[in-house]
Amino acid sequence: MSHWIGTTSPADAGMTDFKECLKQLRDGHPDDALLAARRALGVAPKNPFYLSYTGLLAALAERRYGDAESLCQEALGMRHNHAQLYLNLAEVYQQGGRTQDAIEVLEKGLISAGRDFRIRRALERIGTRRDPVFSFLHRSHPLNRVAGRLRHRLNGPAKAAA
Repeated sequence: MSHWIGTTSPADAGMTDFKECLKQLRDGHPDDALLAARRALGVAPKNPFYLSYTGLLAALAERRYGDAESLCQEALGMRHNHAQLYLNLAEVYQQGGRTQDAIEVLEKGLISAGRDFRIRRALERIGTRRDPVFSFLHRSHPLNRVAGRLRHRLNGPAKAAA
């Protein structure tokens, strides 16, 4: 018989706080989300998601960009193949005015976490896409797609205006 009967396990307690963190963040309350993230992190200090969200929220709620970056980097060191961890670090960089660093992190995320649509969408929002090669054709036209890939191979990735 488990000694956890009738109570919640520490893992469950951390998850409850983490769910509350995500809810508060989604509802636009970064200060309350940060409190919940810190409670979750206190229960499970080596959980990369708790670390990453605590970092993101330290940037959003308290403008503590150095601490935020450290927490997000630590999380990525633990689990380098999850898109959300790259997205959180990129958001920390953007909040701190480091657009080029955000782009570089997202590009690494595309490689490490696979071509996740959320990372591609984040890169598009930053504005790293070049104009279509043939402006009179739609971006998705096969000629633009082939010519764009060739241009990318020759010139490398587009750089955002920082």
